[in-house]
Amino acid sequence: MDPTPPGAGRELGRAESLNLLGSVSVGRVVFTHQALPTIRPVNHVLHDGCVIVRTHPGAALLSAIGTVVAYEADVIHEGDRIGWSVIAVGFARRVGARELTRFRTLPCPSVAGEMTEVIRIDPELVTGFALDGELPAEQPV
Repeated sequence: MDPTPPGAGRELGRAESLNLLGSVSVGRVVFTHQALPTIRPVNHVLHDGCVIVRTHPGAALLSAIGTVVAYEADVIHEGDRIGWSVIAVGFARRVGARELTRFRTLPCPSVAGEMTEVIRIDPELVTGFALDGELPAEQPV
């Protein structure tokens, strides 16, 4: 018998979290823009443990370069509430000229336009959480 009750979650280690993050192509980057918290959905690839995103010149996301950002991705199935969520926190850096050619075609952004800017997030802190089953029904208050 499984001792984990439905709806219970478990923490994921860094390696498992990064593996899950690399298994999807869409996430959300959280950063500060004009002194306010900002969240942008973006496409990403995981390369050497770093999150790589492309954006267009003039994007608000470029204001995050040189600062600490959070990157979150998840897969949670509505019906059975099974899934996971991963958050990677680290510095956002502009990809240098040497690496730029390698990433210019990856990932494929969902938004049309000239996506010539490439940002690398070097995660220092990676946390993950897995949901292992249905949540119990809410009780009336």
